Amino acid sequence: MASTLKDVARLADVSVKTVSNVINGYPHVSPEVRRRVETAVAQLSYRPNAFARTLRTGRTGVLALVLPGTEAPCQADLARAVVRAAGSRGYRVIIEQVEPDDERPGSSLSAARPMPVDGVLVSGPVAPAELVEVWAATGRPVVLVGGETRDGHCDQVCVDVAQAAEDATTHLLRAGRRRIAAIGAYPTESVAVPRPRTAGHHRALRRAGLTAVPGHLLPASRHRRADGYRAARALLAQPDRPDAIFCYSDPLAIGAMRAAFDAGLRVPTDVAVMGIGDIEEGRYSRPTLSTVSIDTGFLAREAVARLTARIDQPDAAVAVITAPHTVLPRESTEPTVR
Repeated sequence: MASTLKDVARLADVSVKTVSNVINGYPHVSPEVRRRVETAVAQLSYRPNAFARTLRTGRTGVLALVLPGTEAPCQADLARAVVRAAGSRGYRVIIEQVEPDDERPGSSLSAARPMPVDGVLVSGPVAPAELVEVWAATGRPVVLVGGETRDGHCDQVCVDVAQAAEDATTHLLRAGRRRIAAIGAYPTESVAVPRPRTAGHHRALRRAGLTAVPGHLLPASRHRRADGYRAARALLAQPDRPDAIFCYSDPLAIGAMRAAFDAGLRVPTDVAVMGIGDIEEGRYSRPTLSTVSIDTGFLAREAVARLTARIDQPDAAVAVITAPHTVLPRESTEPTVR
Protein backbone atom coordinates (compact mmCIF):
# COMPACT_ATOMS: atom_id res chain seq x y z
CA MET A 1 0.00 0.00 0.00
CA ALA A 2 1.38 3.42 -0.97
CA SER A 3 2.43 5.78 1.83
CA THR A 4 0.43 8.94 2.39
CA LEU A 5 1.24 12.47 3.48
CA LYS A 6 -0.11 11.60 6.91
CA ASP A 7 2.27 8.64 7.18
CA VAL A 8 5.23 10.91 6.46
CA ALA A 9 4.01 13.50 8.98
CA ARG A 10 3.58 10.82 11.65
CA LEU A 11 7.08 9.37 11.12
CA ALA A 12 8.72 12.83 11.05
CA ASP A 13 6.65 14.00 14.04
CA VAL A 14 5.43 17.13 12.24
CA SER A 15 2.15 18.37 10.82
CA VAL A 16 0.83 17.43 7.38
CA LYS A 17 1.16 21.11 6.42
CA THR A 18 4.86 21.05 7.30
CA VAL A 19 5.41 17.97 5.14
CA SER A 20 3.63 19.73 2.28
CA ASN A 21 5.83 22.81 2.75
CA VAL A 22 9.02 20.74 2.56
CA ILE A 23 7.88 18.78 -0.48
CA ASN A 24 6.87 21.95 -2.30
CA GLY A 25 10.14 23.74 -1.56
CA TYR A 26 9.00 26.47 0.80
CA PRO A 27 12.11 28.20 2.15
CA HIS A 28 10.85 28.95 5.67
CA VAL A 29 11.43 25.50 7.16
CA SER A 30 14.23 24.86 9.65
CA PRO A 31 17.10 22.60 8.46
CA GLU A 32 16.36 20.09 11.23
CA VAL A 33 12.67 19.78 10.34
CA ARG A 34 13.52 19.58 6.63
CA ARG A 35 16.01 16.78 7.36
CA ARG A 36 13.43 14.80 9.37
CA VAL A 37 10.79 15.13 6.67
CA GLU A 38 13.21 14.19 3.86
CA THR A 39 14.39 11.17 5.89
CA ALA A 40 10.80 10.07 6.43
CA VAL A 41 10.00 10.53 2.73
CA ALA A 42 12.99 8.33 1.83
CA GLN A 43 12.18 5.64 4.41
CA LEU A 44 8.56 5.38 3.28
CA SER A 45 9.38 5.75 -0.44
CA TYR A 46 6.68 8.39 -0.52
CA ARG A 47 5.75 9.91 -3.88
CA PRO A 48 3.27 12.81 -4.10
CA ASN A 49 0.14 12.03 -6.09
CA ALA A 50 0.48 14.34 -9.09
CA PHE A 51 -2.93 13.40 -10.52
CA ALA A 52 -4.71 14.27 -7.28
CA ARG A 53 -2.83 17.54 -7.13
CA THR A 54 -3.87 18.40 -10.69
CA LEU A 55 -7.54 17.86 -9.85
CA ARG A 56 -7.21 19.94 -6.69
CA THR A 57 -5.16 22.84 -8.04
CA GLY A 58 -5.72 22.87 -11.80
CA ARG A 59 -1.98 22.39 -12.37
CA THR A 60 -0.49 19.83 -14.72
CA GLY A 61 2.21 18.39 -12.48
CA VAL A 62 4.63 18.76 -15.42
CA LEU A 63 7.79 20.86 -15.75
CA ALA A 64 9.69 21.67 -18.95
CA LEU A 65 13.48 21.46 -19.19
CA VAL A 66 15.01 23.37 -22.11
CA LEU A 67 18.43 22.04 -23.14
CA PRO A 68 20.88 22.52 -26.03
CA GLY A 69 20.42 18.84 -26.90
CA THR A 70 21.29 15.84 -24.75
CA GLU A 71 24.33 14.61 -26.69
CA ALA A 72 26.63 16.70 -24.48
CA PRO A 73 27.45 14.56 -21.42
CA CYS A 74 26.97 17.43 -18.97
CA GLN A 75 23.49 18.17 -20.36
CA ALA A 76 22.52 14.51 -20.24
CA ASP A 77 23.68 14.36 -16.61
CA LEU A 78 21.67 17.48 -15.81
CA ALA A 79 18.56 16.06 -17.46
CA ARG A 80 18.77 12.85 -15.44
CA ALA A 81 19.29 14.80 -12.21
CA VAL A 82 16.36 17.12 -12.92
CA VAL A 83 14.05 14.20 -13.66
CA ARG A 84 15.03 12.60 -10.33
CA ALA A 85 14.63 15.85 -8.38
CA ALA A 86 11.28 16.63 -10.00
CA GLY A 87 10.04 13.07 -9.42
CA SER A 88 10.77 13.35 -5.71
CA ARG A 89 8.35 16.30 -5.64
CA GLY A 90 5.67 14.57 -7.68
CA TYR A 91 6.41 16.27 -11.00
CA ARG A 92 7.12 14.82 -14.41
CA VAL A 93 9.53 16.48 -16.86
CA ILE A 94 9.35 17.02 -20.59
CA ILE A 95 12.55 17.97 -22.38
CA GLU A 96 12.79 20.51 -25.18
CA GLN A 97 15.99 20.71 -27.23
CA VAL A 98 17.22 24.03 -28.62
CA GLU A 99 20.16 24.61 -30.92
CA PRO A 100 21.44 28.05 -29.89
CA ASP A 101 23.67 28.43 -32.95
CA ASP A 102 21.03 27.29 -35.45
CA GLU A 103 20.86 29.90 -38.22
CA ARG A 104 17.19 29.43 -38.99
CA PRO A 105 15.20 32.58 -38.09
CA GLY A 106 13.53 32.26 -34.73
CA SER A 107 14.81 28.72 -34.16
CA SER A 108 16.20 29.52 -30.73
CA LEU A 109 12.70 30.56 -29.64
CA SER A 110 10.93 27.41 -30.82
CA ALA A 111 10.91 26.00 -27.30
CA ALA A 112 8.78 28.93 -26.14
CA ARG A 113 5.65 27.68 -27.85
CA PRO A 114 2.66 27.12 -25.54
CA MET A 115 2.98 23.89 -23.58
CA PRO A 116 0.89 22.37 -20.78
CA VAL A 117 3.49 22.82 -18.04
CA ASP A 118 3.54 24.51 -14.66
CA GLY A 119 7.05 25.95 -14.98
CA VAL A 120 10.20 25.98 -17.07
CA LEU A 121 13.84 25.23 -16.34
CA VAL A 122 16.21 26.69 -18.94
CA SER A 123 19.79 25.43 -19.11
CA GLY A 124 22.20 28.38 -18.95
CA PRO A 125 24.02 27.66 -22.26
CA VAL A 126 20.77 28.07 -24.24
CA ALA A 127 19.25 31.02 -22.43
CA PRO A 128 19.47 34.11 -24.62
CA ALA A 129 17.60 37.01 -23.05
CA GLU A 130 14.87 36.90 -25.69
CA LEU A 131 14.14 33.23 -24.99
CA VAL A 132 13.75 33.85 -21.27
CA GLU A 133 11.55 36.88 -21.95
CA VAL A 134 9.27 34.93 -24.27
CA TRP A 135 8.88 32.16 -21.73
CA ALA A 136 8.18 34.65 -18.95
CA ALA A 137 5.55 36.31 -21.13
CA THR A 138 3.59 33.04 -21.18
CA GLY A 139 2.94 33.48 -17.47
CA ARG A 140 4.91 30.38 -16.50
CA PRO A 141 7.66 30.66 -13.88
CA VAL A 142 11.17 30.37 -15.31
CA VAL A 143 14.34 29.29 -13.50
CA LEU A 144 17.79 29.38 -15.13
CA VAL A 145 19.97 26.39 -14.25
CA GLY A 146 23.71 26.20 -14.89
CA GLY A 147 25.74 28.79 -16.74
CA GLU A 148 27.05 32.03 -15.32
CA THR A 149 25.21 34.48 -13.10
CA ARG A 150 23.02 36.90 -15.05
CA ASP A 151 21.17 40.08 -14.31
CA GLY A 152 17.48 39.40 -14.74
CA HIS A 153 14.10 38.96 -13.22
CA CYS A 154 13.99 35.19 -12.77
CA ASP A 155 15.49 32.77 -10.27
CA GLN A 156 18.89 31.31 -11.08
CA VAL A 157 20.86 28.33 -9.85
CA CYS A 158 24.16 29.11 -11.45
CA VAL A 159 27.84 28.24 -11.55
CA ASP A 160 30.60 30.72 -10.79
CA VAL A 161 32.24 29.92 -14.10
CA ALA A 162 34.79 32.73 -13.78
CA GLN A 163 36.00 31.31 -10.47
CA ALA A 164 35.98 27.77 -11.85
CA ALA A 165 38.16 28.88 -14.76
CA GLU A 166 40.48 30.77 -12.43
CA ASP A 167 40.82 27.70 -10.21
CA ALA A 168 41.55 25.48 -13.22
CA THR A 169 44.28 27.81 -14.50
CA THR A 170 45.70 28.17 -10.99
CA HIS A 171 45.99 24.38 -10.80
CA LEU A 172 48.02 24.37 -14.01
CA LEU A 173 50.26 27.16 -12.69
CA ARG A 174 50.88 25.22 -9.49
CA ALA A 175 51.85 22.23 -11.63
CA GLY A 176 54.67 24.36 -13.03
CA ARG A 177 53.10 25.39 -16.34
CA ARG A 178 53.68 28.89 -17.68
CA ARG A 179 52.62 28.91 -21.35
CA ILE A 180 48.95 28.17 -20.73
CA ALA A 181 46.58 28.32 -23.69
CA ALA A 182 42.79 28.17 -23.55
CA ILE A 183 40.16 26.64 -25.82
CA GLY A 184 36.46 27.42 -25.73
CA ALA A 185 35.98 31.18 -26.02
CA TYR A 186 32.96 32.36 -27.96
CA PRO A 187 33.78 33.00 -31.63
CA THR A 188 32.94 36.72 -31.24
CA GLU A 189 34.70 37.06 -27.89
CA SER A 190 37.30 39.78 -27.70
CA VAL A 191 40.45 39.33 -25.64
CA ALA A 192 39.89 42.89 -24.43
CA VAL A 193 36.30 42.18 -23.32
CA PRO A 194 36.35 38.58 -22.11
CA ARG A 195 33.40 36.45 -21.09
CA PRO A 196 33.45 34.89 -17.59
CA ARG A 197 35.58 31.79 -18.27
CA THR A 198 38.14 33.84 -20.16
CA ALA A 199 38.05 36.50 -17.43
CA GLY A 200 38.80 33.90 -14.76
CA HIS A 201 41.60 32.41 -16.86
CA HIS A 202 43.17 35.86 -17.30
CA ARG A 203 42.85 36.65 -13.59
CA ALA A 204 44.88 33.60 -12.66
CA LEU A 205 47.57 34.47 -15.20
CA ARG A 206 47.83 38.06 -13.99
CA ARG A 207 48.11 36.96 -10.38
CA ALA A 208 51.11 34.83 -11.42
CA GLY A 209 52.67 37.79 -13.21
CA LEU A 210 51.93 36.40 -16.67
CA THR A 211 50.21 37.94 -19.67
CA ALA A 212 47.73 36.07 -21.84
CA VAL A 213 49.02 35.48 -25.36
CA PRO A 214 46.27 36.40 -27.90
CA GLY A 215 47.24 33.48 -30.15
CA HIS A 216 46.80 31.12 -27.21
CA LEU A 217 43.06 31.82 -26.83
CA LEU A 218 41.08 29.91 -29.43
CA PRO A 219 37.29 29.81 -29.89
CA ALA A 220 34.95 26.83 -30.04
CA SER A 221 31.42 27.57 -31.17
CA ARG A 222 30.22 24.19 -29.89
CA HIS A 223 32.00 22.30 -27.15
CA ARG A 224 32.48 19.02 -28.97
CA ARG A 225 35.51 16.74 -29.01
CA ALA A 226 36.14 17.62 -32.64
CA ASP A 227 36.27 21.33 -31.78
CA GLY A 228 38.85 20.67 -29.07
CA TYR A 229 40.85 18.50 -31.45
CA ARG A 230 40.99 21.15 -34.19
CA ALA A 231 41.88 23.98 -31.82
CA ALA A 232 44.56 21.97 -30.04
CA ARG A 233 46.13 20.93 -33.36
CA ALA A 234 46.44 24.62 -34.24
CA LEU A 235 47.92 25.49 -30.86
CA LEU A 236 50.43 22.66 -30.86
CA ALA A 237 51.63 23.59 -34.35
CA GLN A 238 52.69 27.06 -33.17
CA PRO A 239 56.46 27.71 -32.91
CA ASP A 240 56.12 28.58 -29.22
CA ARG A 241 53.56 25.94 -28.42
CA PRO A 242 51.86 26.01 -25.02
CA ASP A 243 52.94 23.68 -22.23
CA ALA A 244 49.35 23.47 -20.96
CA ILE A 245 45.85 23.81 -22.39
CA PHE A 246 42.86 24.82 -20.30
CA CYS A 247 39.65 23.73 -22.02
CA TYR A 248 36.30 25.27 -21.13
CA SER A 249 34.64 21.84 -21.07
CA ASP A 250 35.68 18.20 -20.73
CA PRO A 251 34.70 17.19 -24.30
CA LEU A 252 37.02 19.89 -25.62
CA ALA A 253 39.77 18.55 -23.36
CA ILE A 254 39.25 14.96 -24.56
CA GLY A 255 39.67 16.20 -28.14
CA ALA A 256 42.75 18.20 -27.16
CA MET A 257 44.43 15.13 -25.63
CA ARG A 258 43.86 13.19 -28.84
CA ALA A 259 45.38 16.06 -30.83
CA ALA A 260 48.48 15.96 -28.64
CA PHE A 261 48.81 12.23 -29.19
CA ASP A 262 48.46 12.62 -32.96
CA ALA A 263 51.13 15.35 -32.90
CA GLY A 264 53.57 12.95 -31.25
CA LEU A 265 53.39 14.69 -27.87
CA ARG A 266 52.87 13.20 -24.43
CA VAL A 267 50.23 14.30 -21.91
CA PRO A 268 51.23 15.59 -19.39
CA THR A 269 54.99 15.46 -20.05
CA ASP A 270 54.92 17.76 -23.09
CA VAL A 271 51.56 19.44 -22.57
CA ALA A 272 49.12 19.32 -19.65
CA VAL A 273 45.38 19.36 -20.34
CA MET A 274 42.61 20.53 -18.01
CA GLY A 275 38.83 20.56 -18.46
CA ILE A 276 35.61 21.53 -16.71
CA GLY A 277 32.67 19.21 -16.10
CA ASP A 278 33.95 15.89 -14.67
CA ILE A 279 32.24 13.74 -17.30
CA GLU A 280 32.56 9.99 -16.90
CA GLU A 281 34.72 9.64 -20.01
CA GLY A 282 37.46 11.71 -18.40
CA ARG A 283 37.68 9.38 -15.42
CA TYR A 284 38.58 6.46 -17.69
CA SER A 285 40.61 8.18 -20.42
CA ARG A 286 44.33 7.57 -20.68
CA PRO A 287 45.66 9.64 -19.06
CA THR A 288 42.74 10.40 -16.80
CA LEU A 289 41.54 13.98 -17.23
CA SER A 290 42.04 16.67 -14.60
CA THR A 291 38.91 18.76 -14.35
CA VAL A 292 36.71 21.07 -12.32
CA SER A 293 33.72 19.15 -11.04
CA ILE A 294 30.37 20.96 -10.92
CA ASP A 295 27.80 19.58 -8.48
CA THR A 296 25.09 18.67 -11.01
CA GLY A 297 22.89 17.10 -8.34
CA PHE A 298 22.93 20.36 -6.41
CA LEU A 299 22.06 22.32 -9.55
CA ALA A 300 19.08 20.08 -10.28
CA ARG A 301 17.73 19.87 -6.73
CA GLU A 302 17.97 23.60 -6.08
CA ALA A 303 16.56 24.54 -9.49
CA VAL A 304 13.54 22.27 -9.07
CA ALA A 305 13.07 23.52 -5.50
CA ARG A 306 13.16 27.15 -6.67
CA LEU A 307 10.77 26.45 -9.53
CA THR A 308 8.20 24.62 -7.41
CA ALA A 309 8.42 27.35 -4.77
CA ARG A 310 7.92 29.96 -7.49
CA ILE A 311 4.87 28.09 -8.79
CA ASP A 312 3.32 28.29 -5.33
CA GLN A 313 4.56 31.81 -4.53
CA PRO A 314 4.72 33.78 -7.81
CA ASP A 315 5.53 37.08 -6.07
CA ALA A 316 8.40 35.83 -3.89
CA ALA A 317 11.74 37.63 -4.10
CA VAL A 318 14.06 36.48 -6.89
CA ALA A 319 16.81 34.16 -5.65
CA VAL A 320 20.28 33.53 -7.06
CA ILE A 321 22.00 30.37 -5.80
CA THR A 322 25.54 29.34 -6.71
CA ALA A 323 26.49 25.67 -7.00
CA PRO A 324 29.80 24.51 -5.51
CA HIS A 325 32.69 23.31 -7.65
CA THR A 326 35.85 21.34 -6.92
CA VAL A 327 39.20 20.98 -8.70
CA LEU A 328 39.98 17.30 -9.34
CA PRO A 329 43.67 16.78 -10.20
CA ARG A 330 44.31 13.65 -12.26
CA GLU A 331 47.00 12.28 -14.56
CA SER A 332 46.65 14.82 -17.39
CA THR A 333 48.17 17.61 -15.27
CA GLU A 334 50.66 15.75 -13.11
CA PRO A 335 53.84 17.80 -12.53
CA THR A 336 56.78 16.51 -14.54
CA VAL A 337 60.54 16.91 -14.13
CA ARG A 338 61.91 19.06 -16.92
